[in-house]
Amino acid sequence: MLNIRCMSKKLGEVLVLDQVSLQIPDGSIFGLVGPNGAGKSTLLRILAGVMKEDAGVVTWNNEPVFDNPKIKQEILFISDEPYYFHNASIRDMKQYYQLWYPSFDEERYAYYLKLFRLDEKRPLAQFSKGMKRQAFIIFALAIAPKLLLLDEVFDGLDPMMRLTFQRALARCVEEKKMTVLISSHNIRELEDICDGFGILDEHCITTSGDIEEVKESVHAIQLAFQEEIDPSLFDHLELLSIRVESKFAKLVVKGNVEKIVNYLRSLDPVILEVQNVNLEEVFLYEMEQKGYGIYEQ
Repeated sequence: MLNIRCMSKKLGEVLVLDQVSLQIPDGSIFGLVGPNGAGKSTLLRILAGVMKEDAGVVTWNNEPVFDNPKIKQEILFISDEPYYFHNASIRDMKQYYQLWYPSFDEERYAYYLKLFRLDEKRPLAQFSKGMKRQAFIIFALAIAPKLLLLDEVFDGLDPMMRLTFQRALARCVEEKKMTVLISSHNIRELEDICDGFGILDEHCITTSGDIEEVKESVHAIQLAFQEEIDPSLFDHLELLSIRVESKFAKLVVKGNVEKIVNYLRSLDPVILEVQNVNLEEVFLYEMEQKGYGIYEQ
């Protein structure tokens, strides 16, 4: 299990992470989302042991990550801009990863190299951003580490490659019992593949949980009344968003949908309609509530 407890980190005089706490169970795929500059990449670097936390605890299977070569062999971090040697080809970088990761599977490497249709002899510097991303995805799938950390892994991939990668990753997690943490701005992609998610904002994890459970706890409700409605009637609800225009209202509410609907029915609306929300909408409503912008329908 990946365990982060009360972890903080400064870069110079800037507080980047503050009292971050999170647990990610084995064999799960966890999505990390947040606004630009929230500290997602810094968090991944700390989890990979590239950087050391200033305070708190970061452990993988109850062992500290930083300055722990044995544990680092179980963890692979693919950054937003993966490092490769000057003029190195895919084959060259494969040999590099084989030195560090005894779990590297040559047969699995060959399979995914063929699947992604990349030339292993061609220098990586000649590849597009998406092709470079595919190359390092191949390394990740061939290594199948116990903990895989991916930063903006979908960036630069075309729709077919994204789908191919999602299927390959899901298969690898099932077969190898890998734990995966993906940081991405592409929330819809995370919803398709992740079991759980966390929102990193204001230097800490503000919301986290099982994706389906969180979606089931957030409800978009449209209402229409015969007369103009007083918005204060909704004040005691846990509102993420409210739009009131004369006789019409749209609410996004957290909580037990049955209790919410029973209360709203007591206001005698002409129309009451409950709609499903997706993970992207949950994120946008959470950010709107904190003043990051206005979410318009």
